[in-house]
Amino acid sequence: MSNKEEHIITRFAPSPTGLLHGGNYRTAVFSYLFARQRGGRFIVRIEDTDRERSKKEYEENILESLAWLGLKYDALYRQSELVLKHSEALQQLINSGHAYISKEEAKDGSGVMRELVRFKNPGKRISFEDLIRGHIEIDTTDLGDFVIAKSITEPLFHIAVVVDDAAMGITHIVRGEDHIANTPRQLLLYEALGYNVPHYAHLPLVLDDSRAKLSKRRGAQPLTYYRDNGYLPSAILNFLALLGWNPGTDKEIFTKEELVEAFSLERVQKSSGIFNVEKLNWINKEHIKLLSKEEQCAHIEAFLPSDITQLPGFSHERLLNISNVLVEHLTHFGEIRNMAQNGDLAYFFVQPTFPKEKLFWKEETDATKLIERLTKVNELLETIDENNFTSESIKEVLWDYATKEGRGQVLWPTRFALSGRDKSPDPFQLASILGKKETLARISAAVAMHHE
Repeated sequence: MSNKEEHIITRFAPSPTGLLHGGNYRTAVFSYLFARQRGGRFIVRIEDTDRERSKKEYEENILESLAWLGLKYDALYRQSELVLKHSEALQQLINSGHAYISKEEAKDGSGVMRELVRFKNPGKRISFEDLIRGHIEIDTTDLGDFVIAKSITEPLFHIAVVVDDAAMGITHIVRGEDHIANTPRQLLLYEALGYNVPHYAHLPLVLDDSRAKLSKRRGAQPLTYYRDNGYLPSAILNFLALLGWNPGTDKEIFTKEELVEAFSLERVQKSSGIFNVEKLNWINKEHIKLLSKEEQCAHIEAFLPSDITQLPGFSHERLLNISNVLVEHLTHFGEIRNMAQNGDLAYFFVQPTFPKEKLFWKEETDATKLIERLTKVNELLETIDENNFTSESIKEVLWDYATKEGRGQVLWPTRFALSGRDKSPDPFQLASILGKKETLARISAAVAMHHE
């Protein structure tokens, strides 16, 4: 069958009753990729008919998250605005004898009688071809005459979903396997209303690291948490696409365009996907590498606290110089905040202060020897042209002297004089970032400490 023979329409239909996690958005990703891969339409329908629990801020968070991921939809609907169609369908079912009004006492023990609408279940076996799980057959007898509305103007989930999907011409319903149990009821309603039945694709569940279903109660985070912690939307999209799908190759890093091209429901597995944060961090790091140096720098700057950006030596140019060094240590840009808090950034922009004893290599205590070595380092660095003050040229002039005197004895105090930290980039990298003038000044300051 040609991709264009059937005009594909998929939908993502979240309820705005809380913040959604990655498992929820994985459904949106698969629905979007399938529609775009087939040249079809992708619709978002906010299922907000639960008036008590639906909140505007949750709806806004859903739309914000979809926009951040780059999942552009072709139409947006709110189920609460479609209730008239649901009521018409309910009336049609009652008129045709497929449903009836049942007067029942409320279950809250109040004694109040309610007029529920129940579907008259024919109690037959029903089957469908799931695009992921194959043939599924279920006996509907045990479902009894199930409730489809609290009243003619208060439709419940099953009738609302069926009416909306039919009205919107949804051809493929991509959703989690926990909805398989809902499908028989919905198929009975499709049949009774005379609607065309869509194709179903029930995705495997997304589990957390402990192999339990991903849920907010167990600590699953909304997508905006990852945005606010400096993850890239391209990486999150890539990660979510691989939760239960694989391209049939070893390729794991995809742009959105590459995902659209490679995706197919045929390669969605039946086993659950694992939301593994280590894997997410690896994918995010790979996507950081795909950014230009300027883009990396912009992301770093967005997470720098003001006490760093206000340091006297801070400049965009200096930040560009250190971006490569910082990116090596990042899995997501939010870690810049931790680096700043731990004192791993300030020394790039301001001369560090530290106890002079820290300049000694291991058990050494000979201040005269230390001063002699640092003075020699400065003399050697003086010989390098300012325009060629690179890590390679710095290493070239220092290496023989450091090898002769002892690398630890020369390179440790040089690095510590520049950074004031037990851990930092090597002295060659550091000096090239700081530039000739600043490097000589910091080493001279360290020498002066031991003259005091």
